[in-house]
Parts: sequence; C-alpha cells; structure tokens
Amino acid sequence: MAAAPPQIFSPTRRQAVRRRMMALQQAPDAPRYLHEDVAEDVVERLGFLRHQPGRVLVLGDAAGTIEQALRPLGAEIAADPAFALEQPWPVGGLDLIVVAFALDTANDLPGALVHARMALALGGLLLATMLGAGSLPALRAIMLAADGERPAPRLHPQVDVRAAAQLLQRAGFTDPVADSRSLTVRFSRLPRLVDDLRAQGLSSTLVQAGPSLSRSGLARAQAAFAAMAEADGRVSERFELLTLSGWRR
Repeated sequence: MAAAPPQIFSPTRRQAVRRRMMALQQAPDAPRYLHEDVAEDVVERLGFLRHQPGRVLVLGDAAGTIEQALRPLGAEIAADPAFALEQPWPVGGLDLIVVAFALDTANDLPGALVHARMALALGGLLLATMLGAGSLPALRAIMLAADGERPAPRLHPQVDVRAAAQLLQRAGFTDPVADSRSLTVRFSRLPRLVDDLRAQGLSSTLVQAGPSLSRSGLARAQAAFAAMAEADGRVSERFELLTLSGWRR
C-alpha cells in the first residue's frame, strides 16, 4: 500500500484563501495581472498549436479572466475558481484543461496531474501555470529580515522547470513541456504587495505556518522593504510563471 503524500498544505486554509480571493476579485480594480498573463499565454499557445477545443475546464480563474479570453473560440467552458483538488475529477471528454495557480497547493501533485490526464479526451491538452522556483525573492528576503534569528515558514515551496517536466512524464503525458517566464511588478508599499497576493489567491495555506508578525517584526519588514527601494521608492518583485503542458494521446 502506497504511503500517503505529506500534508504540506491545509485544504481548509486553501478553501478559505480561495473564498477570500473570490470576494476580493469582485472589486473592479482588483489586481489580476497574473491571470491576465496566463490568459494571454493560453490563447497564444492554442494558436501556435492549432488546437481548437470543444470542451474546456478552467480552474483557479476567480475573476473569469481566462474564461473571457477563451470565449471567442466558441468552446463549451466549465469554470471552477475554488476547485477542491482532493475531490474526484471528471473522467474523459475534455479537450482542454487550463489551471491557473490551483496546483501550487496540491499535496499530491503527481496524483493531481494523473487525474488531469484522465479527465482529458484523447487528443486533449493540459496547460497548467504555477508560481515556479525563484518567485518572490524580495518578499522572501523581507520575511527573513522580519523573523530575525528564528525564520518561520511563510512562503510556499515551489517547483522548478526540470522537476515539472519529470512530473508530467510520471503522470503519463505525451510531449510534456515545462517552461518558465518572468513577470516583474513594482510596489511602492509592502502592504500593497501582500494585498495583491491575497487578491490573487497566493497567500499561505501551509499546515505549519509561521506565527503572525509581531509589532517589532513588522517594523523590521518595513525597514527591509525600504532598504530595497530604488530611486523612485519602489521595490521590484519577480514572479516566475511556470507552465506545464502535455497531451493525452
């Protein structure tokens, strides 16, 4: 009997984070730049691959940004912004599955990819985007400065390109490809960076999360942010967008 995967992420906290994301995305000026980037990337890939899906499943798209970009294809689109990864996936019949930052907190990522492949029809395509290794270097440094001599777990572990390609192979995908692209966003205040992560569903869902920052820890975080600021007072933060693609043949 196979051992159960380690429980790194809390499904309960994950659902709470996604419910908050869905509520925050109701604001017309909510930050959506990560999902907008994914939407543009998906449309470009489909055009390059000449893949015209009839049935599509979109996961993690709280504001409907990706769904809206796919509408001109004339496909039948089902969207679930708060998909529970532990529940059974639909089996077969899907021509395209687009996942935006939903697999980032899967405790059994290889198993989730197998479920995704089984949900595809023959000739179906998976396009899954995650925050990859190297993301949020500024925030990592700020949190280390804030915690001082006792660093706490605050940011999620992240997958690199090589490991992602191996995961796709293990899950049985044909022509598996993993690639990464960078998106840099500049922030004038630390709270804005944190708020943007929350609004896009990327705050911590770790089972063993660190304690809340004390007043002194918050002051150290603000000082670290100020020390990183460039001439205009802004700090550049980097998001590495890791996209996994593969076919069911």
